Formats: sequence, C-alpha cells, structure tokens
Amino acid sequence: MADYNTIRVDQTGGVVTLTLNKPEKMNAMSTDMAAEITALFDALPGMGARALIITGEGRGFSSGADLSGRGFDGGKPGDASRRSLQHHYNPLMHALAGLDIPVVTAVNGAAAGIGCTLALSGDLIVAGKSAYFLQAFVNIGLVPDGGATWVLPKSAGIPAAMEAMLLGERIPAERAYELGMVNRCVEDDAVLDEARALAERLANGPTVAMGLIRRLVRNAQSSSLSDAMNAEAEAQRVAGNSEDFIEGVTAFLGKREAQFKGK
Repeated sequence: MADYNTIRVDQTGGVVTLTLNKPEKMNAMSTDMAAEITALFDALPGMGARALIITGEGRGFSSGADLSGRGFDGGKPGDASRRSLQHHYNPLMHALAGLDIPVVTAVNGAAAGIGCTLALSGDLIVAGKSAYFLQAFVNIGLVPDGGATWVLPKSAGIPAAMEAMLLGERIPAERAYELGMVNRCVEDDAVLDEARALAERLANGPTVAMGLIRRLVRNAQSSSLSDAMNAEAEAQRVAGNSEDFIEGVTAFLGKREAQFKGK
C-alpha cells in the first residue's frame, strides 16, 4: 500500500477506509490532500476494494479547503482559487462520482466547505449527533464550490440549501436527518461502527450492479426520462452479463443466500 502524508488508508477484506488525517487543521483539505485522495481512488480497483468509507481523524470531518494554500502571494486570489478548483478539487469530486464501488461517509464534527460537499457525496451517509454541515463561503465573500451548488440542493432541497449558502449557517446533524440529507444520525461514538457495518454489507453485495446504480442515479438527475431509461437498459445489459447475476438467480431458485464475488 502506498505511503501518504495527509490521509490514512486501511483495508479489511473488501472495505477500504480513507481517513482525512490532518487533525491539527481539522482536516482542512490542501491541494496535496486532494491529490492523495484522487490517487487512492485510482488505486482502489487494484486493491480489490468493493466498498469505501471516508471519515476524518480527530474532532472534525473536514473544515474545508486549506486557505493557507490558496495563493495570497501578490497575484489575484480569485485566479488562484480558480486554478486550485480546476486542477485539484474538481478532479477529486469527478473521480469520486465516477467510482465503481459504493461509498459510505462517516461524518464526525464539522463538515464545512469542500468537506461538506465530500461528506454529502457519499452514497450512504452516517453522521454523529454533534456533526454539522456548513457552507460558510458567503461569510468571507466567496461562493460555494467543489460541486456544492449541485450536491447540496439535491440533498437538502433548494429552500434549505439556499438558506445554508446565503446565510452561511450550520445544518446540525439531526436537522440534516430530518431533511433527508443523511441516512443515519447516531451517537458520536457509534459513527464509525455504523459506517463499517453498512460498508461490509455493501462489500458483500453485487459490486457491478452497485457501481452501475450509483452512476445511473447521478446521471439521471440531469437526464430526461427517456435518456434515463435508455441508460438503465444498457446498464442492465452489463449487470445481466455479470457472474453475480448468475449467482443471484441461482441462489434465489435454490432458496439460499447469494454469495456475490463482485464480478
């Protein structure tokens, strides 16, 4: 397994856990961290990963982008921000969306800025009761980025998303659960255990179908009904040709539990 400076990577069976590991900065995401996460995403197929957990070390998930690396060096800071987004943060979020395995995010403490978007980009999201989601860009005269204006309205609905982004206020975990933004809201000390239980269940499932499902759902949000159904038909062709489909049908007919291999 590769050595990383800003993240920690652990693997148990088919479950890989990615921990943002800069607790002294509340896991603020530097361009180096974005590059390391993207590199891990590229490595997941070779690791035999069938589910991914993303969490943060210490008292927060992520406080957002590391502003100390945004280039306030005499040039225009807005130009530096655009370069960081185009070359680091946006490719990271595209890579996350394109993964072929399901993703569980385990959210502890603050999930702010790009950290908020990353947390809400999980397929299943587990939040501790003290966690919160924050888009504070407006408080320093910036706009949400890293896909926030796409992810947050789809998670919280437009009214709640606009309130969060225009007022720069927190959405506490229990409110996020009420809004349907997260799947589980549990005691803080149970977050990782709940996430692991979900990830292990996913890792034992039909990985090909799950990868297709996550892609279909995301693409359907900006597709017509006709396009969505055509995409489903093509995905069904791929899933139907998988070994897991044969195993699933055989197990169903034999009245036994399927043993999926992720192929």
